Amino acid sequence: MHPVLPAPRNWPLHLATACRAIERAAAAQLPPHTLMARAGEAVARLAMALAPHAQTIEVWCGPGNNGGDGFVAASLLRAWGKEARLVIVGDPAHGPDDARHAWQSVRDAGVPVQQAMPARVQADLAIDALLGLGVNRPLDGALAAAVNRLNDCNCPVLAIDVPSGLHSDTGVVQGVGVRAANTLTLLALKPGLFTAHGRDHTGRVWFDDLAVAATASAIELAGRDAALALSAPRLHAQHKGSFGDAVVIGGASGMVGAAVLAARAALAAGAGRVYLGLLAAVEAAWFEPAFPELMSRTMAQLLVPATLDDATVVCGCGGSAPVREVLPTVLHHARRLVLDADGLNAVADDAGLARALRARAARNLATILTPHPLEAARLSNTSSQDVQADRLQAAQRLADAMQCTVLLKGSGSIVATPGYTTSINPTGDARLGTAGSGDVLAGWIGGLWAAHAATAAGHAVAQAAAWLHGVAVEHASRSGPLRASRLIEAMVSARDALPATP
Repeated sequence: MHPVLPAPRNWPLHLATACRAIERAAAAQLPPHTLMARAGEAVARLAMALAPHAQTIEVWCGPGNNGGDGFVAASLLRAWGKEARLVIVGDPAHGPDDARHAWQSVRDAGVPVQQAMPARVQADLAIDALLGLGVNRPLDGALAAAVNRLNDCNCPVLAIDVPSGLHSDTGVVQGVGVRAANTLTLLALKPGLFTAHGRDHTGRVWFDDLAVAATASAIELAGRDAALALSAPRLHAQHKGSFGDAVVIGGASGMVGAAVLAARAALAAGAGRVYLGLLAAVEAAWFEPAFPELMSRTMAQLLVPATLDDATVVCGCGGSAPVREVLPTVLHHARRLVLDADGLNAVADDAGLARALRARAARNLATILTPHPLEAARLSNTSSQDVQADRLQAAQRLADAMQCTVLLKGSGSIVATPGYTTSINPTGDARLGTAGSGDVLAGWIGGLWAAHAATAAGHAVAQAAAWLHGVAVEHASRSGPLRASRLIEAMVSARDALPATP
């Protein structure tokens, strides 16, 4: 048993159907009730470790196998000297075989049982064993009331497997959901713990595989190694020409700052040279004294096929309507393209541009899209609510439709690329929700990609940039948003704090 985060390496994540298959396969090879016994013991041991001085522990149990895990845990906690008692929601006598066996065992052990739901939790620690895996409809009745009781309690809550009411695949709360201080997930890690509402409801996530070997999965949780792989020290004989060129196109009138932020981030991420083309040419002069390391170019100078073919292009940051005029050339010629913000909106509104974007993959041109949920919804001709209802599926569908890498921003950002393992990024929080943060991310992706164009695919670059983007705010800000102008240096500091690579 161990905490999941911070994760040094990528962890496989499994959807509910895969988790059930893992459980069935393991149970078939073990004596009856073994997995539930292991699960209950893991819960009891973690409860003792988290709250060693707790005297009274209430275990709130539903009628299924999650409740059975709670029965086993309560029996052990009582045997270890704790005043453990059960609150039963539903009829355990009609549960699955393992849960019924555990129910009989807990009665034989003399654990106090409270059949009527108390008005409030009266304990030093509460354990949520109500539902767990596989909730797919809004909770109501006694179960919803029990969740509300747990959320109103004055003691920490430890959830078993998945906080009750949280969808284990999507991370969406089904009506109401337990807000746990800690969650012990069992057998396999579930994606819903790390995206959408999951990150607000799980607290600290712990994992116990119950001595069952891990299986491969098409989804993973991104770890530190994603960023570490693209942070090798530079060789003495290398020079700025060794690290590629980044071209940033954006900054329409009144939005020049977005493009400047992206360009500064691209340079900080490692691009050898950064060329900045502002769509508001009349405003171009103001940034040069403040940021002399950025090289200003006119659109005519940048929209040259040979230039676009050689560089990594970041397009759309603060682009507004004028970005539409340059997109046909950029889509046709840019070998590596990061498309953000108004570039995405332009593609969503123009079927011709959308066709040009889809055609890039067949011409061996690589693209990374960086939409927030509303931009992803526009590109997919759906609503942001539909995107947020299943972020994994929304990102994968968009990646498949556009034949490119999609970094769907938000709580637990998703990186999806056809033919690659889809990943969820576990770093960062809502302190990144400030103007310019997305521009910094897009620019960093472009600069990192330029520096590693010969060795790294877009999927790896997007994964590494998203991970570092999140870690930066975790290290740099304790309260309130982190201003985008400070975020760039925070990302540099987070990168510098990574372990040295050979």
